[in-house]
Amino acid sequence: MTLPETIPLLGFGWNDLLFMTFAAIMVGSALLVVVMKDIIRCGLAMIICFAALAGLYVLAGATVVAAAQVLVYIGAISVLVLFAIMLTQTKSGPARLVFHHQAWAAAIASVVLGALFVMAILFTTWPLAVPAPIEQSAKDVATLIFKDNVFAFEVVSLLLLAAVVGGIFL
Repeated sequence: MTLPETIPLLGFGWNDLLFMTFAAIMVGSALLVVVMKDIIRCGLAMIICFAALAGLYVLAGATVVAAAQVLVYIGAISVLVLFAIMLTQTKSGPARLVFHHQAWAAAIASVVLGALFVMAILFTTWPLAVPAPIEQSAKDVATLIFKDNVFAFEVVSLLLLAAVVGGIFL
């Protein structure tokens, strides 16, 4: 049995449903990262946010970037952040933060930014036909990195090596 092109009751495609699901998970977990007081749960919400972003990359056809997102950000950065949190003495934030007196400025900036986003969405002429996503294989990306941009790749690898040596030294 095959699935229909559009969801029967909703009237839009399965890719749209996946996009909305991943976007909602990403925005919700990003809000949890900012709002929650327990810093370990904030780190776990950050991992969920990164995983939803990897799902969005897969939907966009960038599977190599999605794999890098999972390996680098979920597998390395998030684990590093969680280890750093667990090695510190306190696990929860203070009851009253220093920057709470700037909440009104943040609220005004949020409203202005939200209004700009809404205006940008409403006043943009969107194309009716969506072009097909560009499919890139790992071979194309590897050729681009290791053949055409090998010097930049080596410079970045030396910078990362210096950062690792500096981290170990500290």
